Amino acid sequence: MSGACTRSGLLRALAGAGAAVAGGSLIAGRSGGTDSLAAPSAADDVKLLNFFLLLERVHEGFYAAAVERSAIGDELLAYAKTAQRQERDHVALLRDRLGSDAEAPRKSDFGDAVADPDRFTDAAIRLEEATLGAYIGHGADLTRGSVAAIVPIVSVEARQAAWIRDLARHDPAPNAADPARKPDEVMATLKDLGFVA
Repeated sequence: MSGACTRSGLLRALAGAGAAVAGGSLIAGRSGGTDSLAAPSAADDVKLLNFFLLLERVHEGFYAAAVERSAIGDELLAYAKTAQRQERDHVALLRDRLGSDAEAPRKSDFGDAVADPDRFTDAAIRLEEATLGAYIGHGADLTRGSVAAIVPIVSVEARQAAWIRDLARHDPAPNAADPARKPDEVMATLKDLGFVA
């Protein structure tokens, strides 16, 4: 990778991002940063896992559209191809976890977000950071088994966020801890990007 950071610096940043994600989830879940202080339940799992599934499907569709259009340049295309494969696995993991409770996919439109490198990187950064904020804000609201199921996803999302920020010549891990985001804030980002109606 020929981004703005050295390999060792990026690895340090990624390690910090992973710690921030894990720490943010615990802090949000224990300090009232989420919508409810009630004990996690199976019903909460279904609601939250379907929300995460929606996010992962948007990711997969966005990266698939970028790969298909191939208008973003070689480095970004390599990132999009890798992220697309990973997001496909995330969708499958969440769908399997939900079983018959998995909601149907929603229609997404990626339009001009995959038309050129600048639009793609801006959209990818916003999408990755919004998704991390959702996991940080609500991962601790899941039951123990579901938390264990999503932890591997969250660490990959943090790496993707750092990677695309580096390709855009931004600090890959600008914060010591990332902020939690509520579902309506995340959905507002997706709507602003034009990715969901």
